[in-house]
Parts: sequence; structure tokens; C-alpha cells
Amino acid sequence: MADRVAIVTGAARGIGAAVAQRLAADGLAVALLDLDEQGVLDGADKIVAGGGRAIGLKVDVSDEEQVNAAVAKVAEKLGPPTVLINNAGVLRDNLLFKMTTEDWDTVMNVHLRGAFLMSKAVQAHQTKEGFGRIVNLSSTSALGNRGQANYSAAKAGLQGFTKTLAIELGKFGVTVNAIAPGFIATEMTKATAERMKISFEDLINGAAQTIPVARVGQPEDIAHTASFLVSEGAGFVSGQVIYVAGGPKD
Repeated sequence: MADRVAIVTGAARGIGAAVAQRLAADGLAVALLDLDEQGVLDGADKIVAGGGRAIGLKVDVSDEEQVNAAVAKVAEKLGPPTVLINNAGVLRDNLLFKMTTEDWDTVMNVHLRGAFLMSKAVQAHQTKEGFGRIVNLSSTSALGNRGQANYSAAKAGLQGFTKTLAIELGKFGVTVNAIAPGFIATEMTKATAERMKISFEDLINGAAQTIPVARVGQPEDIAHTASFLVSEGAGFVSGQVIYVAGGPKD
């Protein structure tokens, strides 16, 4: 994989940052994309300091013009991107009767429109190279979660998107899979604790009691799975949704 170029969206922190660092450690050149420009620049600098190749770009993945320009720049600076991690995401949680249209649209635009635009732009390079890996970040919330009608629908939509792209792109040497994390300790889940007006520690401890392996997940848990799915060895794995959640719920 040393000659491969990966793009990771939502790479300024949390799962995206961990995946970017892991793919760089695996030998891939990595483009880190996020609205947080300083975050991705710092992440890219860390990879470069460790002997890797990386760039950080400020991109709104829901904006088609920005996406196409970013993918073109990645191809120019690092080489044709053949690995894509669609991780960018936001939360706008609320019960249905309180959820605004803007809350709905924002979540759909980042998660679904963003994955669509990024995949469409990157597949042009993948099909030309005859090799590709797309990994979409879904969630256990795709199975339903109170107060997340928008997020749950978007994450379930990503699973259907994943399976369809796997069918369409397989003959070009491109695999498409999804990772559905359970509770992962990130800034996003910390914000959930703040919104619930409880401590992050209490939220983590409470969640761990419901997880068979008796702990919450870390961003590195997702990075390990992504590393496998983009590898040469995962070439016969496609159209799958892998739940990385510490075990099934009762």
C-alpha cells in the first residue's frame, strides 16, 4: 500500500484523525479534510514529522465545487487518491417535534450528500487505476436511537449507499464497506454528555455497563478496522457493514 493515496474526511479530530494517523503508519500518503483547517494542518504536520506524506485541506464536503477542487489538489500534490474514508459528520440531536428543518438538512448534507460527492469525485481515479477502497462511517444509531431521527436516517442511508456502490464499482477493483461504531469516546460524545448535563465520565461509565466487553470504544478501535478494510488483503470483502461496538446489545 506504500504507493496508495488516501483521503480521510472529518480528519481534524476523533475517529478521522485516528484513521488518518493509522493509514499513514501503514505507509499510505494521506490527505486530511475538514472544516477545521488548523486541525487538519496539525494532523498533516504530525504525519510528515513521522516520515510520512500528508496534506491538510479545509473543505466543506457538502459543497460540490469545494469537493471537486480538493480531490483535484490531492491528485496534484500526492497522486491519484484510491482510498477514501467518508467520516465527516455532525450531530443535531433532538426529538422529532423539536427538530428543525435546518437540523435535518445539515445532518443529511454532511453525512449523505458529502459521502456522495466525495465518492463520485474519487471513483474517477479509482476506476482509472483499477483499484479502490471506500469506507463509509455509519453507526449503531442506524438501528434507531431516541432523539436522532436525522442522524439515524443518515447513517442507515449510508449503509444502503455502501451496498449499492459495492455492486456498481466492484468490477473496477473497488471495494466499498461501512464501519458502524458503537459508543466511541470522542469530542462528539463529550458534547452529548454536556447536552445531557452529565459528566463525560458518568456517560462513559454508564455506557460501558451496557457493552459486553465492558468498556467504551476508542478512535483507534475504528482505525484498526479501517486499516484492514483498505488493505490489499481485504479485496474480497465488499458491501459489508461491520459493527465495531464491543458486542451485540441485548
